[in-house]
Amino acid sequence: MLRTATSLLMLASWAWAALQVDLDSPSSIKTAAKLVAQDLMAYYKGNEPGQTPGILPGPPPAGDYYWWEGGAMWGTMVDYWHYTGDATFNDLTTEALLFQAGAPQNAYMPRNWTASLGNDDQGFWGMSAMLAAEMQYPNPPKDQPQWLELAQAVFNTQASPERHDNECGGGLRWQIPLANIGYDYKNSIANGIFFNLGARLARYTGNRTYSDWADRTWDWVVGVGFMDEDMNVYDGAHVEDNCTDVFKAQFSYNAAVFMQGAAFRYNYTNGTEQARWKDRLARLVNRTIEIFFENGPMVEVSCELPDRITCKTDMLSFKGYAHRWMANTAQLAPFTHDVIMAALRNSTAAAVKSCSGGANGRTCGFRWDTGTYDGLTGAGQEMSALAALTSLLVDQKSISGPVTNSTGGTSVGNPEAGGDPNPFPSAPPVTMGDRVGAGILTALMLSGLVATMLWMSMGWSELEPPPVKRRGRMVLVETGGKFW
Repeated sequence: MLRTATSLLMLASWAWAALQVDLDSPSSIKTAAKLVAQDLMAYYKGNEPGQTPGILPGPPPAGDYYWWEGGAMWGTMVDYWHYTGDATFNDLTTEALLFQAGAPQNAYMPRNWTASLGNDDQGFWGMSAMLAAEMQYPNPPKDQPQWLELAQAVFNTQASPERHDNECGGGLRWQIPLANIGYDYKNSIANGIFFNLGARLARYTGNRTYSDWADRTWDWVVGVGFMDEDMNVYDGAHVEDNCTDVFKAQFSYNAAVFMQGAAFRYNYTNGTEQARWKDRLARLVNRTIEIFFENGPMVEVSCELPDRITCKTDMLSFKGYAHRWMANTAQLAPFTHDVIMAALRNSTAAAVKSCSGGANGRTCGFRWDTGTYDGLTGAGQEMSALAALTSLLVDQKSISGPVTNSTGGTSVGNPEAGGDPNPFPSAPPVTMGDRVGAGILTALMLSGLVATMLWMSMGWSELEPPPVKRRGRMVLVETGGKFW
C-alpha cells in the first residue's frame, strides 16, 4: 500500500535562495528552469568551432564526461522543452541526437566510441530518441533518421543473440566489446534500459514482441538477484561467479529506470496482467522513496555519505534521471501520483537551495540535504536541478503524457532498424606477410617472457600486480594506496 502523501510534505512552498522560485507557480518554475538550463548548456561546447556536436567535454582525460552523459543530457532537454514550451535549445538538441546516431546504421554506435561502448551507454541515447517520439518533439528532416526508428535500432541491436549469452542464464553484459574492462559484468542499468525501451516500444507501436522481451528481462533480473523481493535494486555481478557475487550498492537511476518501465507496462496492460504490474510498481515506488528520499531531499545513498562524497562524475547526474522518470511514472500510473509528487516536491525545494553558488550566485551543488550550496559543481548537478524543477510541471493541464502512434504520435519507425549488432568490422583475411610478422613478434615476446621469469625467479623483483576492485560502472586499480 502506498504511503500517504502527507507524511512527505515537510518543506515550505517557497524555496528562497539565489535561485528564487515559487513551487506553487508554474510560471515561476519555468523562469527558474530557464536559468538552470542556460547554466547547464554553458558546459556544452559541441556547437563551437573544432568541437564535436552532441557530447560534453571528454571523455577523461580530455574532459570530465563520458559519451553517454551527452545522450542523457539531451533527454533532459527534450523534457525541458515539453514541460516549459521553451524551444531555445531545440536546434542544438536535434543536431546532437542526429550527429551521434552513428550513420549509416543509426543505432547509436558511432565509430569514434565503439572501443568504449557499453550497452547502457548506447541505451541512454536510445531512450532520449524514444522520449522525443513520445513527447511529440519536432521530427527531424525526412532525409534523416526519425526518433522512433532510432529507438528501434538501439533495441534491435541489443535484442540480437550476439548480445545475449548463456552466462548467468542470460541478460546483457555491461560492455559490448569483449576486450573492454567490465565485459565480465552483467548489471542492472544495461538490462534496466533494455527492459525500459521494450516496455515503451510495446506501448507506442502495439507490437507484442517488445513487451515479451521486456517481461523476460524483468524476470531475469529478479531471478538472478539484481532485484530482490523487497524491491531493492542492486548494481550487478560477474559472470565468472555465475552472477552470485551481487554488488549490493543501490543507485537511484537503477531503481527509477525499472520504475518507469513498470509504469509503461502497467499503463499498456489490463486485467490480471495489469494487476501484477500494479503490485510490482507500487512496491517499487515505496521502496525507492524509502531509500533515496528518507528525510525529504533526495540522497544518492551509495556514494553520498554523511561525511564525504565518493560519487564519480557519472553518479553526480543520477538524481535528475530519477526525478524525470518518477514524474513520468506518476503520469502513466495515477495511483502512484500523490506519493511520488509529494516526494519530488520536497526534494525539489531542497535542490533549489543548493543553487546559490558560483560567480552568478545560482550555480547548483550536489548535496540537497544541507540547505545550502556545497561547492561541488558540474553538468550533472545542473542537469539534476533542472530535472527536479521540470518534474513539478507534469500536472499542468496543457501537459500530456507520452503518446503512442494511435494517440497523436507522428514519428516514423522501422521495425528492421539497426542491422548488424556488432559495431566492430571483421578482420581482413590473413596473408603470408601477416603470418611471418606474427611469427617474429611471437619469438620476441617469448624471449622477453623467458628473461622476465628468470629475473623474477632469482629474486630481483619483489613487485606484485596491483589488486583490482570491480565495482559498478568502473574497475578500480590500486596504485599508491589509491583506487583509480
